[in-house]
Amino acid sequence: MRAIWKGALTFGLVNVPVKVYSATEDHDVPLHQVHNADGGRIRYQRKCEVCGEVVAYADIDKAYDDGEQTVVLTADDLASLPAERSREIDVVEFVPSEQIDLLTLDKAYYLEPDSTSPKAYVLLRKTLEQTDRTAIVRFSLRQKTRLAALRVRGDVLVLQTLLWADEVREAAFPALDESVRISAKELELSASLVESFASDFAPEDFTDEYQEELRTLIDAKLEQGDALDTSETFGETEEAETGGEVIDLMAALRASVERSRAARGGGKTEDEPAQKPAAKKPAAKKPPATKSDTKPAASSSKPAAKKAPAKKKAS
Repeated sequence: MRAIWKGALTFGLVNVPVKVYSATEDHDVPLHQVHNADGGRIRYQRKCEVCGEVVAYADIDKAYDDGEQTVVLTADDLASLPAERSREIDVVEFVPSEQIDLLTLDKAYYLEPDSTSPKAYVLLRKTLEQTDRTAIVRFSLRQKTRLAALRVRGDVLVLQTLLWADEVREAAFPALDESVRISAKELELSASLVESFASDFAPEDFTDEYQEELRTLIDAKLEQGDALDTSETFGETEEAETGGEVIDLMAALRASVERSRAARGGGKTEDEPAQKPAAKKPAAKKPPATKSDTKPAASSSKPAAKKAPAKKKAS
């Protein structure tokens, strides 16, 4: 990794020299635009409206237009701003970590100690860990004043920029103003569904399927050219159904719980004795099951042996 900025973390009279690195990177397959008629590459050029010449990026300044006048701001003008000249990351306050709204989190950066001794860096890291607080800092980077959260990730201090308060839109939806009644049973089934999906989050278990499929498509086209049959590459797929509103919420919840249990091998919950017969499609066996509720639960580990006797009782 290459450092994009150097400065110092400051809180009180403590000064912690650091190097700043981008903590994330884009894994998308790089694509460019071409003319569909002949495959010619489409390029965008910075062209001056006055002289018509293509202008190099180094020869471009910025300007502000208020509708009547235009003010040109050169690179030297922008570099003269006090905030831009500052190389300090100032700690403004230390706040409880739970007060940081995840919606406001933006770009993340790693901080590396940039001194002969990392003692001040380690001290700040341990202090944040022990107090369970996040440092709110201000600094300037790439011609912008940034507000950021300074937190700990493993042994590293992470700087994560925050959106300003006026950059977060207010969520005002009339439908949420209506009074909605949720029954205890619906809440119980919903909690059961959540429990059936419960797990510890492991980011490495998830992959970007679209990018993988895109790479597969590119490799296939490199090998077969325009004669490629995508149905042979990916198989025939049906369009997913979307847009249908759930009419019977209870039925949808029950079906979701049962399907999740079946997919995961089935972990029992308090609600399972009444639902498990439905999951194995013996709708007619449900009344007998309620009379001897303890028997099916005791023999649920051998469902194949239980099917035949249940049918005899029903007849």
